Amino acid sequence: MILSLYETWNIISLLLAVGSIVFAVQLFKQIMLKDPGDEVMQKIARAIQEGGKAFLHAEYRWLMVFVGVAFVALSLGKPEQGLGIKTAIGFLLGAVASAGAGYFGMHCATRAAVRTTQAAKTSLGAALDVAFKSGTVMGMTVVGLGLLGITLLMLIYGPDGINHVLGFSFGASSIALFARVGGGIYTKAADVGGDLVGKVEAGIPEDDPRNPATIADNVGDNVGDVAGMGADLFESYCGAIISAALIGYELTGGHGHGGDQQYTLMLYPVALSAIGIVASVLGTFRVRADDESKLSAALFGGLINASIFLILGAALLTWIMKPTTVMAVAGAAADTATSNHWNIYFAMVVGLVLGVVIGKVTEYYTSERMAPAQTIAQQSKTGPATNIIHGLATGMASTWIPTILLALGIWCCNELAGMYGICVAAVGMLSTLGISLGVDAYGPVADNAGGLAEMSHQDPSVRKRTDSLDATGNTTAAIGKGFAIGSAALTALALFSAYRVACGPGVSLSLEDARVVMGLLVGAMLPFVFSSMAMKAVGKAANAMVEEVRRQFREIPGLREGKAEPEYAKCVEISTRGALREMVVPGLLAVIAPVLMGMIFGKAAVGGMLAGSTSSGVMMALFMANAGGAWDNAKKYIEAGHLGGKGSDVHKAAVIGDTVGDPFKDTAGPSINILMKLMTIAAVLAIPLFRS
Repeated sequence: MILSLYETWNIISLLLAVGSIVFAVQLFKQIMLKDPGDEVMQKIARAIQEGGKAFLHAEYRWLMVFVGVAFVALSLGKPEQGLGIKTAIGFLLGAVASAGAGYFGMHCATRAAVRTTQAAKTSLGAALDVAFKSGTVMGMTVVGLGLLGITLLMLIYGPDGINHVLGFSFGASSIALFARVGGGIYTKAADVGGDLVGKVEAGIPEDDPRNPATIADNVGDNVGDVAGMGADLFESYCGAIISAALIGYELTGGHGHGGDQQYTLMLYPVALSAIGIVASVLGTFRVRADDESKLSAALFGGLINASIFLILGAALLTWIMKPTTVMAVAGAAADTATSNHWNIYFAMVVGLVLGVVIGKVTEYYTSERMAPAQTIAQQSKTGPATNIIHGLATGMASTWIPTILLALGIWCCNELAGMYGICVAAVGMLSTLGISLGVDAYGPVADNAGGLAEMSHQDPSVRKRTDSLDATGNTTAAIGKGFAIGSAALTALALFSAYRVACGPGVSLSLEDARVVMGLLVGAMLPFVFSSMAMKAVGKAANAMVEEVRRQFREIPGLREGKAEPEYAKCVEISTRGALREMVVPGLLAVIAPVLMGMIFGKAAVGGMLAGSTSSGVMMALFMANAGGAWDNAKKYIEAGHLGGKGSDVHKAAVIGDTVGDPFKDTAGPSINILMKLMTIAAVLAIPLFRS
């Protein structure tokens, strides 16, 4: 049997996706063969593993209710409107794949941390090897499961079923938002509560075993920064690929116009992502370092190598496939395109470079080696108020360069290949996610390894090595957040274009329409309300955590002197209960808001809402992520021995600033990325319910 062009590229991509999962499993097996350390280390590690597993099990039980209701609602829709059982199955598969990727990534991270601590007894290079392999497991699992699900559905449903494949992205986004919000509330409640009582009031070091919130804090690193970040970028990755394929389908006339050109435009982003998997695997072999000064260069070098491999591989792919746009998404058939396949290729390169550059700009504004964070540290000399004022100002100032870069990138890609070029740029930015997420997810593993070294009373040289890994992890996390925000903006724009197409030529999104302006204002407001909910949730849970830690220091004899063991489980319970209770309303807001707007005021109002939420959402995400990162690293700059070092009044002021920044950078900020995209996907799927 001779395979069609459509089947051939899908099968090739599917096989590479399976290869990515196999690679991740092999890395996990290599990690598990490493020495897990002594009995004390293993006991602490087991407590963290059990806490993380218990939280995810509880969270997924709650999410099963939402998934079940959404599955039934989608099933009842009409297939000709892009709904029905096919979309529902896609939604279920996306939800399961997203949850599975997050769970496996966290399962690996909680086991890799103790092995990283043990490896740090030998050398920095050995510790880096374990921590980075753990991050790569997360990255390769995300891209493998994401591409596997997309290619399977595209093969089963055929080219005219691409609208049903959008359900996969909806499932991934739904899980991602709840995972990000829930995990963020969990980790920051423990972090803020533990820091305020432990560092500021009791004057004990971070991760000190006397602090009752320590285990909850270490669990939080995994459920928030590993499982949450994995789910976040999983849905970005899937959303970028599917929206590009959907736009390619519409560009060539949509249903009934199948042909090689339509298949090429649909499958180019899929094949590009498959090439990205190969490039990411090759890039991982570049990450080696035995010297503290070379850590950052080794990790960033792996990312750059993967990007170079992608550029070369994508050039060959473009020459073979020769994708060419044939009409503008704006709707009029007379709007013929002038772009050739190399224009589309260069749009991909623009997206790839844009992600790296935005990541480096984010690093500048947040790294303890750079002026912004050091200036915040200097401001701490006059107390927490000036620290907070300068941190807020730094976050606000940090938005201008990434925003201008994004605007220029969007303009450039549009000039090269229209809206399809913008979609491909989003795919290009995320194609090396296998390694870029690995570089990001390695950070929480290194952070946990340091905590384990402190709690198990290891030699100071071990903590010094893990701190070196952790410090570099803060930088790589900043780069990861830059990638996440940039890709969120491009993916949201691509999905917005899909919404415009789905609305049909009769719907105008002109600012002369009062409904569009009304939607624009309401949409711009939503990220603020959403962030308020997330911040208040952290505040409530942190308040309960502070009271519990104070109670234990007050009521358990000998705890402050290290002669008694704290009741860690109580703090874990507080974080878990607070996260599960508070994540529901912010999560539902993203789905309900566009549906209600469309049912009451119509499609044009929803279009305005999506444009407004994307515009203000990108600004809020940049501001919150960079302000939080700068506060965190200003504190770490002082802890490194500057301006009085640990325990000084300057340090206490910086700790207070850092606790303000914690929900900024790890709860509200990253969740806005998902909010923008989930609202758009929900709007596309709910169009049949909207008024004209």
